[in-house]
Amino acid sequence: MAKDKFRRMNEGQVYSFSQQPQDQVVVSGQPVTLLCAIPEYDGFVLWIKDGLALGVGRDLSSYPQYLVVGNHLSGEHHLKILRAELQDDAVYECQAIQAAIRSRPARLTVLVPPDDPVILGGPVISLRAGDPLNLTCHADNAKPAASIIWLRKGEVINGATYSKTLLRDGKRESIVSTLFISPGDVENGQSIVCRATNKAIPGGKETSVTIDIQHPPLVNLSVEPQPVLEDNVVTFHCSAKANPAVTQYRWAKRGQIIKEASGEVYRTTVDYTYFSEPVSCEVTNALGSTNLSRTVDVYFGPRMTTEPQSLLVDLGSDAVFSCAWTGNPSLTIVWMKRGSGVVLSNEKTLTLKSVRQEDAGKYVCRAVVPRVGAGEREVTLTVNGPPIISSTQTQHALHGEKGQIKCFIRSTPPPDRIAWSWKENVLESGTSGRYTVETISTEEGVISTLTISNIVRADFQTIYNCTAWNSFGSDTEIIRLKEQDLKGVVSAKNDIRVEIVHKEPASGREAEEHSTIKQLMMDRGEFQQDSVLKQLEVLKEEEKEFQNLKDPTNGYYSVNTFKEHHSTPTISLSSCQPDLRPAGKQRVPTGMSFTNIYSTLSGQGRLYDYGQRFVLGMGSSSIELCEREFQRGSLSDSSSFLDTQCDSSVSSSGKQDGYVQFDKASKASASSSHHSQSSSQNSDPSRPLQRRMQTHV
Repeated sequence: MAKDKFRRMNEGQVYSFSQQPQDQVVVSGQPVTLLCAIPEYDGFVLWIKDGLALGVGRDLSSYPQYLVVGNHLSGEHHLKILRAELQDDAVYECQAIQAAIRSRPARLTVLVPPDDPVILGGPVISLRAGDPLNLTCHADNAKPAASIIWLRKGEVINGATYSKTLLRDGKRESIVSTLFISPGDVENGQSIVCRATNKAIPGGKETSVTIDIQHPPLVNLSVEPQPVLEDNVVTFHCSAKANPAVTQYRWAKRGQIIKEASGEVYRTTVDYTYFSEPVSCEVTNALGSTNLSRTVDVYFGPRMTTEPQSLLVDLGSDAVFSCAWTGNPSLTIVWMKRGSGVVLSNEKTLTLKSVRQEDAGKYVCRAVVPRVGAGEREVTLTVNGPPIISSTQTQHALHGEKGQIKCFIRSTPPPDRIAWSWKENVLESGTSGRYTVETISTEEGVISTLTISNIVRADFQTIYNCTAWNSFGSDTEIIRLKEQDLKGVVSAKNDIRVEIVHKEPASGREAEEHSTIKQLMMDRGEFQQDSVLKQLEVLKEEEKEFQNLKDPTNGYYSVNTFKEHHSTPTISLSSCQPDLRPAGKQRVPTGMSFTNIYSTLSGQGRLYDYGQRFVLGMGSSSIELCEREFQRGSLSDSSSFLDTQCDSSVSSSGKQDGYVQFDKASKASASSSHHSQSSSQNSDPSRPLQRRMQTHV
């Protein structure tokens, strides 16, 4: 323990410190003085640093930064450090050797400010747009360790993390601070400051970085003018902001490069394709490319995008047509049947339910763009169904010359078979005696021609039957040959000829019955009244026309009324099946007079309505067979004839294949039976059978 006073034993004089060194803090680089004063002592003074002597007396030549200052005669032996350094940070002591006294130890603390702070990546930090910002600032070699704060626009940014490292000298420390900033808080060109402070530099040291947010081009593409009519000029303008700067503009349409365009502006003449095929502008810089596309509001007339297809459908099936158009402004679609003038649909799709043969024809899909234009497409509907014969039912020839009877058949699919029958004859092709059958196909249909050489009078009194078959059914046309006047052909009626088998003598009664039939049909509004009434008028007219023919069969047939069973001519009408003919073609069996027709119509169950088509009830047996067998006298008893030949079972025994094989043994009855058999060719119970009654005179 140091004492304030020490005595010199040999002289008896006591020396003491009037000034002793004190603890001090000094900033590195600054001067500092440690005081040591012993009044009246003129001996040696020794300064001790951390236990080591710096020198003897005032000679501190080994430490040039140290000086002993003060008036030696007054006993002042102060230690002056010219420029304090970190190595001067120690414990100092002043000793008077001759007086054998020592001062208290004094602690000299040297403060070291941090080095200038450094932000990694500075002074400009480039950041890709949308990425977060991570900043790191370090302040090294400080004693004590520095404190770091982050500032933006003068305000402290919180949330930084810190770490310290003690250096090898055991006195200095380095500090590292990391700051995370989310993308939404970063602005381009913003300055962020890192400030480091400690006791050596209370004001601190700071550094800053500037944030450079880089991004691919930001593009805006405009088109002027809009809307615009087709074949006019428009201007595309592609403006872009980019960091770093734009290096390239590239234009394309529907992915195809437009070589003639290279800058910010592209001018071109537009057509309808610009409405659906966009023009794109691609802008590139060092960070990447940005592509922006625009279509043009081009006004143009209808353009087809989905072509409608013609259809082939079966009778009773649905037909669905589709067509799609594009146009600008919005267009209207209209479906119509060619020649009808009736709008069937305003949609892209036209659906025809359960088609009939009369639905076949041309259909038009029309599109209209208001004030711009219109377009249309035509398709064909073909309906698979039974043949339809539309020949003239009265044809002409010259007596003694060669004559022809033509049968025109529309049929999809084409007819499998066409047969002509008259009297006891059936001929499908080739020549038989005076008769030759030839068949040719045209775009409109099939024409079968029966050629008769050396026309005789009997040929004008014969009924000719043209029948056609396909897989869907059959159709029959009864054609009459009329003698041609040498002066010219009389206009023929395109109506059915009906032979008069039985007629009432009183014309007044016929007129009354005719009126009754007209009223009966008008009361039934489910069928086409006009065509049926017109037909009945013709029937009545033709009945009068043939009243003067006493025996049109020249004695070939005689007609019996079978008084035991019926008061009217025997015509079996039981088991009547619906007629599959189109609605406009109504026929009455040959051999029925106008009065007979009325009797048939007025009887119970003799009017049928299938699918809103009016048909006349027909018997399931063949009148021709009954009449022919009776004429031949094969059965002498009329009741037996009725029971065995003319009941409803006759037609049910027909062959199922729909065709009849004709040979010499069956030729006598073939013309009457093959129609009855062909009507049952479709055995499906869901399909109404087609039955035809025929007579041959």
